Order: sequence, then structure tokens, then C-alpha cells
Amino acid sequence: MAATMTGEQPGPRQTRRGLVGKLLDRFGHLVREMSKFATVGGVAFLVDFALFNYLTSTRDVEELTAKTISTVIAATVAFVGNRFWTWRHRQRSNPAREYALFFFFNIVGLGIAVACLAISRYGLGSVWPDVFQTRLADNVASYIVGTGLGTLFRFWSYRRFVFVEAGTRTLPQVRPDPDRRA
Repeated sequence: MAATMTGEQPGPRQTRRGLVGKLLDRFGHLVREMSKFATVGGVAFLVDFALFNYLTSTRDVEELTAKTISTVIAATVAFVGNRFWTWRHRQRSNPAREYALFFFFNIVGLGIAVACLAISRYGLGSVWPDVFQTRLADNVASYIVGTGLGTLFRFWSYRRFVFVEAGTRTLPQVRPDPDRRA
């Protein structure tokens, strides 16, 4: 058994009783990761939301351009939070690789949010402009529908491809001794 940071030997693993306890034993690490991811995402969401509305309301930036700008800045905030808090326990690979993959998957997530906004504003808005070409409809399409779908995609892709688990080490290949014949 490995010693803890204080030098103590860990005791036998305690298992909880009942269905909820067993589920926590089995999926507790995932719940903790999702909670941290949600917290980081909440902060990034606030940055995205505030900046989008600031750019469209006071700076008269077109909606799709404003969404792109606000998402890129929020994604930078999210990268720092996820790398150094949510998945800090995960193996660190090449930081440039992590950053590039993170932003690639954010571009896909941005595409999901922008597509939802475009469908609402320009697709449904061409049929019902009084309903779908409003600030409320833009925010619902972009932040509730688009961000919701994008968040599910991002959690899966970051966990699977960006902040990867340390794999089991491979054993060195055993080469047969050419002088020794069976």
C-alpha cells in the first residue's frame, strides 16, 4: 500500500450502504468533476453573457460577431479554470496540445451556440419576427439552448480528449534472446 502525504498508511476502503451510497462510491469522482466543471462554466457563462449583451446593447456589434467575441474570451477563462482546478489531478500533456484541443472543441461548441442563435433569429425569425428577433429570443436561443447543448459536448470532449486520464504504463517489450532457442 502507498503511504499518504502525511506518511500514514491508508486504511481499507470504506463502502457506503444503500443505493445512493453505492452510486456515490462508484460515480463520486464524476460528480465532483461535473460540479467543478459547472462552477467554472458558470463563471465563463457570466463573462460570455455580460460581454455579449454589452457588445450588442451599447456597442451595436452585430449579434453573431458579438457572440463569437464573447465566447472566445469566456473560453479562455474556462480553459484556465478547468486546467488548474477541475482536472488538475489529471496527467498534464503538452500545454500547447491541450490549449489547441480545448479551443478546437470550443469552436465546435461555439458553432452549436451560433447555429441555435442563427436558426432562431434568421430561420424562425423570418417567419415570426416579433417573437424570434428580440433580445429575449436571442438570449434563450444562444444561452439556454445553445449553451446547454454546447456544454454537454464540451464536458464529454474535454474529459475524453483534452484533460486525459493518466493511462496505465506499458511494460517494456520482452525480446527473445536470439542465442537461446527452445
